[in-house]
Parts: sequence; structure tokens; C-alpha cells
Amino acid sequence: MESRAHREAQAPHAPRTRWGVDNMKKNESGNEKAVKKRRSPVVRILRIIGCILLIAVLAVAGLFAFLTITEFKPAQTQTLEINPSEEDPSDASLGKEYKLITWNTGYGALGDNADFFMDGGKGVKTADKERVLSNMETMTGRLQEENPDFIFLQEVDLDSSRSSYIDESELFAGAFSGMDSTFATNYRVAFVPYPIPPIGSVESGIMTLSSCRVRDAVRMSLPCPFSWPVRLGNLKRCLMVDRIRIDGTDDELVLVNLHLEAYDSGEGKVLQTLQLSEFLKEEREKGNYVIAGGDFNQAFSAEDRDLYPVAEGLWTPGLLDAGAFPGWQLLTDAKTPTCRSLDKPLEGADPENFQYYVIDGFIVSDNIEVESVTTLDEGFTVTDHNPVVLKFKL
Repeated sequence: MESRAHREAQAPHAPRTRWGVDNMKKNESGNEKAVKKRRSPVVRILRIIGCILLIAVLAVAGLFAFLTITEFKPAQTQTLEINPSEEDPSDASLGKEYKLITWNTGYGALGDNADFFMDGGKGVKTADKERVLSNMETMTGRLQEENPDFIFLQEVDLDSSRSSYIDESELFAGAFSGMDSTFATNYRVAFVPYPIPPIGSVESGIMTLSSCRVRDAVRMSLPCPFSWPVRLGNLKRCLMVDRIRIDGTDDELVLVNLHLEAYDSGEGKVLQTLQLSEFLKEEREKGNYVIAGGDFNQAFSAEDRDLYPVAEGLWTPGLLDAGAFPGWQLLTDAKTPTCRSLDKPLEGADPENFQYYVIDGFIVSDNIEVESVTTLDEGFTVTDHNPVVLKFKL
């Protein structure tokens, strides 16, 4: 008989080999799992970062898509609604003295406490609701004291985060219920995403008030110097043209309220000024009496610019080319600055060492007799602009 040892020696080795292979596979699998376990925190972190980046990219893409779809694209010429006076205004008259005031209101939020990031400051929302209402009350009060026949206003908000969603046009219209009023939108963005914190939603424009009956009002789009996507968050500037009949004539008094480009590299101001020049020339050739006024964001002459030299690094206005308006009167009062820099608050600063500009004024046709042009020194307490007063006769 064979011994047990001999039988075991002669027995097939397959079962033992199978067990060994399986065991090796299990060991290898366990090692792989161990490696995976060791790597999993890094993998998870990378996956989380990837997801966050993907969400951020999709969010930005979605925002730009939303802003593109909702972009304010006004027609080249748009008829405007005339908000009629509560009284019965008359037509304009030849030989009568009139007073016109232009004032950039700084949307009620750019008082002496304010700085603004676009001018080198840090501020975005520069006033709370109480301060906006206080500034608005002061401005309407000063205008009522001056008792003008016509008012040109710029930066009047309708529904903006930066001015606590106050409808400032209603406040002005209510304060001057005896005047016809018109409004032209030049800034409407559902959400301006810059800087941090962002500007948010904006709806704003320019407003004209008239003690004479406004027969017709239109919005005329000006060239926009910005391309997509920068264009999405910028103003779409315009001329607002109000027409008033002149008693006893077939002619009109044409009032042009404007707020020209500020933060372009220069080409926008040139193109907008050229369009303005061509329009004024056409109206004068019709025999009309024409006044264009507002915030030009340009110095009216080299002399005006020399009075207030611009410090290095601060916003610099363009230079209004008088050669583009032959025969016209370019009018401002350079003895008093019409605008201050917003690189820092004026409140608490030395006003003698502050940056000032002369960029608000009028362009008047030669058939209008100008009696005076005066900048009212309001100390920039409620807005970063001073009002400019034009007295004239047709």
C-alpha cells in the first residue's frame, strides 16, 4: 500500500495552485483599493474644484447671455411722451427774456460725501435712501428759488439700485407741476455686474422741463463707442429734442438736452459731437432758434482747461472743438467750476487742492441774444456738478 505521504505527493496540484492565484488576485485587488482610498481625498478635492469652476463658467456665461438678451437697444429716433403741465402753457415769444438752467443731478447720490470707482475712488453705492431724498429735496428747492423757464437735467434715475429705486423724475415733475416735462432713457441695464460689490440694476436718463408748451419731443440715439460685452453695462447716450412753437412765426425754439460720453478713449465724444453739430446746423438752416445744453464731458476751450489743470492719473475731459460749430455761440462760465472729481470725497478735504472741471454749458444759435451765462456755486454738496444758468432772448 502507498503511504499517505506518497499519495499526497502524487496528487494533482491544481487545487492548491487555484487557491494561490485567487489569493494573489485578492491581495492585488486589496492593494488597488488601498491605493484608491489613499488617492480619493485628492480626487474628491479636484472634482469639487472642477465642479465649482464649471458652475462659475456657466453662471458667467448665463449672465452675459441674459444681459445680451435684455440689452437696451433704442431706435435711432423715438417719439417721447410729453407729460403735460397742470396749467395751460403758451408758446414762446420773440423779444421776451427767458432763463434756462442745466444741472447734472448725480442721480441724487453724488454729494460731497461721495467718491466713485470710475473716477479713481472706491465708492459704488454712495448714498442711502435718506441721503438721496435729502439731496433731491435740496436740488428741487434751489431750482424753485431760481424759477427758470426751462430746465435741463442729467442723470435722473427712475428705478436704480444706486439711488434706492426712487423715481426721481416724479419728484422733479411734482416740484414743477406747472411745466411740461419729457424724459429720455440713456441707461437701462438689468444688472451691472461690476465692480465688487456690483452696481446692480440701473434705469436712468435725461429730463427737460418747460414753462412753454412742448409740441413735440424725440429721442435721437448717439453713437456708442463700446463693443460687446463692455457695451452691455454702459450708457446708450442720446439727444433729447423738445420743440416749442414761437408765437407769430412759423419757426420753432428747439431745445436739445444732452449728456455726452465720459469714459471712452475719445472717439465716442468726437462722433457724438459731430452728430450734434450736423443736427444743429440742419435746424438753424430751417430758420429755427436752437439751444443745446447739458453735460458735455468736454472742456469748452483750451483756456477753460488751463484754469483747472488735471492732475496725473485723474479723469481727463475731452476738448470741445469750436471749429465744428462755425457761427455758433459756445457758452460756459469758467470763473466757477461746473464739476468736481470723484476720486475722493469732498467732505473733509481741502477744497483748494481739489480737482475741478468746466464741462457743462450751452451751444446757442446766432439768432438768439445771450444776456448772461452764470455758474451757480452750490459747493458740490448735493451733486458733483454745479448748475449753469443761461439768460437769453429770441
